[in-house]
Amino acid sequence: MTDIAFYHLQKLPLERALPKLLEKTLAAGKRAVVVTGSEARVEALNVALWTYDPASWLPHGGARDGHAADQPVWLTAAGEENPNGAAFLFLTDGAAGPVEAYERCFELFDGNDAAAVEAARARWTAYKAAGHALAYWQQTDSGGWEKKG
Repeated sequence: MTDIAFYHLQKLPLERALPKLLEKTLAAGKRAVVVTGSEARVEALNVALWTYDPASWLPHGGARDGHAADQPVWLTAAGEENPNGAAFLFLTDGAAGPVEAYERCFELFDGNDAAAVEAARARWTAYKAAGHALAYWQQTDSGGWEKKG
């Protein structure tokens, strides 16, 4: 079964939280697919990942960039694709994907949006019923993460 971790975004938005998680992914020697809710969000994250820290470089790409096999992080609005052979799946904006095809899944949701919180709870219940190992992480005041229950 896939290890699935829920990341409750309350202090920092996705554009600021995601890069740090992706840096850790690459440091662990893993590849990632990031699934968003729309192509517009793919483009916004593409820009955010290039500009979030002037002293950092986070290699990534999407369909517009091509060369999927060369991209350690692939951005997409199509939840079924894994063209870079990723082991980690990042689901944002309530997007879905074949979690069982990955080693780990990161569910990032906006804790300030009641509908997003309810949808995350429903996904938690479904994943639990399917037998996946679940974890819940909440943002700290400093923007880091604290594992809860």
